Amino acid sequence: MTHLDDMFTEAPLPPSRNRGALGKRLSGVVILGLIIVMVVIAWRLVAGDSAPTDYPGPGSGEVTVVVPRGATLTEIGQALQEAGVVLTTEAFVEAPAHDERSSSLGPGAYSLLREMRAADALALMLTPQSREENRLVLPEGLRMSQTFEIAAEVTGVPIKDFEAVAEDPKNVGLPGWAGGRLEGFLFPATYDLVGDEDARQVVRTLVGRFDQAAATTNLAARAREMGRDPYEILIIASLIQAEVLPNDFAKAAAVVYNRLDAGMPLQFDSTVSYALGITELLLSKEQLATESPYNTYEVTGLPPTPINSPGEAAIEAALAPAKAKWLYFVTVDPTTRETKFARSYERFLKLKRQFQQNVADQ
Repeated sequence: MTHLDDMFTEAPLPPSRNRGALGKRLSGVVILGLIIVMVVIAWRLVAGDSAPTDYPGPGSGEVTVVVPRGATLTEIGQALQEAGVVLTTEAFVEAPAHDERSSSLGPGAYSLLREMRAADALALMLTPQSREENRLVLPEGLRMSQTFEIAAEVTGVPIKDFEAVAEDPKNVGLPGWAGGRLEGFLFPATYDLVGDEDARQVVRTLVGRFDQAAATTNLAARAREMGRDPYEILIIASLIQAEVLPNDFAKAAAVVYNRLDAGMPLQFDSTVSYALGITELLLSKEQLATESPYNTYEVTGLPPTPINSPGEAAIEAALAPAKAKWLYFVTVDPTTRETKFARSYERFLKLKRQFQQNVADQ
């Protein structure tokens, strides 16, 4: 190789003085990053993952928690956490994953323990014994005043609150044809209340159940087909509910329509009792002479409102009366409430004597 070759041959470059420094800096960054990651992991282990999210149980004391209608699992968990039943909402939300029955968890007032394991709290809530009794049972034929008495006793809501709703029944769901009158619309049924309802909410629930019965019987449309107002049908249903047993509803309805068509007064003792605020059906002559628009001995036509809350069977009978020409009926035996029907006044008098004899023999 010549000197000329030496001139054009690249000699190796000397090592950079910064290369070692750069490597050292990169190594430092990596080490620092690892330290930060380890610190974060350690912090999570100490402050997060190791922090308790659930009580060990079994719990003690007693507390009532009300679950409102439509509450989500998260909302229920929050209510339980606020009441001191579970430690965290998250623990309760995770509990249903291990219990297939969780979908049946419904609204109501639950009697639970404080500081329960979330899964134990859920399991207890799914048992009937945890539910506090808030069942409202209303039989057919109750007057509004009687319904309020029972509802006040079951719910603990003052009866005056229910009476206030009756005076101003807004926002309770009454149909437009009710004319703001509440009597007759507090439907007889069994209601499982949540436990946190006020008077207006209870009344709204009862009226809502009436709406279901009205839809089932197609009340409004069938009333129009009969040439009647649905409110008239409800009044008639309340009359037969008060007067006879269910197997005689359609027969008694026929008597009502026949007497109305004939322009005859109905002469129902039940309407006079309603006017007097009593429940007796054996009335004196003085009582039967009571001045009142509800006295169907003195006033021809229907009373101004229903006299109770009839059930679905009575409403159906008022819409589908028996096809007969009876004008009278007499409950010949007050004990068994056996009722007989008649077309003629003479037959009616015989039945009345039978009634009088049965009363005398008792």
